[in-house]
Amino acid sequence: MTDEKKIAVLIGDGMADYPIASMGNKTPLQIAKTPHMDFMARNGVFGLVKTVPDGMSPGSDTAILSIFGYDPRRYYTGRAPLEAINMGIDMGAEDVAFRCNIVQLDESGVMADFSAGHIDTAFTGVVIEELKKNITIDSIAFYAGVSYRNILIWRDYPYSEITGTTPPHDIQGREIQEYLPSGDGSDQLIQIMELSRRIIGESAAIKSMGERYRGCPTSVWLWGGGRRPRISTLNERYGLNGYTISAVDLVHGIGRAAGLSPISVEGATGYIDTNYRGKARALVEAIKEVNFIFLHVESPDESGHEGNLEHKIKAIEDFDEQVVGVVLDARRAYDDFTILVMPDHPTPISLRTHAADPVPFCIYGSGDFSQGKGMDVAGFDEVSASRTGIFLENGYTLMDVLIRGRL
Repeated sequence: MTDEKKIAVLIGDGMADYPIASMGNKTPLQIAKTPHMDFMARNGVFGLVKTVPDGMSPGSDTAILSIFGYDPRRYYTGRAPLEAINMGIDMGAEDVAFRCNIVQLDESGVMADFSAGHIDTAFTGVVIEELKKNITIDSIAFYAGVSYRNILIWRDYPYSEITGTTPPHDIQGREIQEYLPSGDGSDQLIQIMELSRRIIGESAAIKSMGERYRGCPTSVWLWGGGRRPRISTLNERYGLNGYTISAVDLVHGIGRAAGLSPISVEGATGYIDTNYRGKARALVEAIKEVNFIFLHVESPDESGHEGNLEHKIKAIEDFDEQVVGVVLDARRAYDDFTILVMPDHPTPISLRTHAADPVPFCIYGSGDFSQGKGMDVAGFDEVSASRTGIFLENGYTLMDVLIRGRL
């Protein structure tokens, strides 16, 4: 055994939810079979934490910044620049990054699918290449990412205020007109979105790819703009060094900004078919050499956006069995190994988008984190967490709790 303190943070993105009438007014976390998270909740420190500050838009960007220990009110500059960091995109001080979703709009201009049918990454590459060839604006550059998640950089952005935009996952099933970009720079962004719809619709290469790969692209949607953030690293703040494990550029981007390195896991898709166990095994191997790993699973969030209760329950159960269970088993080899498990934010089935409500969290480890402080704990769920009386108003204080070893 080693006496070096180890910390693992396990995030089931969007696991938290609201009671569902057709399921006896239970939430997916209450319905799902989660013996490993239930064990942690009964034997560790269990309660609720607010990860999204009042007045800020709920999303993984603000929530995960909080969990990493950074107050979003001070450090958040936009979602896209965080993803651009992980993609290795060079950003000057005056450059602005925008998230460039490949989406599916129907003929009447309704947002039919913010992910274009969870478009395959290979298909995405072709779409982005077609946009590069046909949209030749000197200040604009496109960068292909994973699946529907891509980046547009506006070099030497000429405005002080970032263009107002709306996340496409917030407007599924709605007509897009009233949600188009607004304010400074909006005309340029709208022009690019309109051009993309024509280019995608007329491209023979895209039509050919559509016959071989998953996806139904019709347009791009630009949102989440911001300049590159400047934050101190986790090593500078806490002496932590380690890795991020995720299928999502956002998580790796925050990690890189915080001084961590990404681990790529084969079969990590960000969807319900992701390689859960492969992620957990990667953590078990990597934690031997470092003292901090942040592991993120996107699939419960994607299921929430789809409004698919069956998928969400399965994603939660797979996360519990193949990630939490594997990491719990591995911690036995260490004298001091603390695990934090939680959602970043709710993605309620009824809303099909993010919410800002507090989420359950559990810290399990040695010392104060093995005291079973929770009261009336049925399992790892929202109701049980609310009954413990433990509530953290500011999510960014969670990292301090992990380092101190006590609330």
